Amino acid sequence: QVQLVESGGGLVQAGGSLRLSCAASGSIARTNTMGWYRQAPGKQRELVAAITSGGTLNYADSVKGRCAISRDNAKNTVYLQLNDLKPEDTAVYYCNINFWADNYWGQGTQVTVSS
Repeated sequence: QVQLVESGGGLVQAGGSLRLSCAASGSIARTNTMGWYRQAPGKQRELVAAITSGGTLNYADSVKGRCAISRDNAKNTVYLQLNDLKPEDTAVYYCNINFWADNYWGQGTQVTVSS
């Protein structure tokens, strides 16, 4: 059983910043990928950023230069720093961990950016 607990969402004005955190617990493979996805109303869930346990990074083009993902392997925790937020960043943000071809998801945290 793997559980993901997210925190850090909220309401922010355009141009502001937020930091999301996600802690994973349970039986987790040492080699894994942790990431953040988001889903806006009426749209498909999309990747925001991901980081492997070895430190390889992947960012969506829409957030490059405004976003930084990091992790603490000892704590199985992943962080997402979002800067210069735009109204189009408004979505539910979901934490994800992937290993052994299995995907696990957090419950989601709402990020709302007002113009």
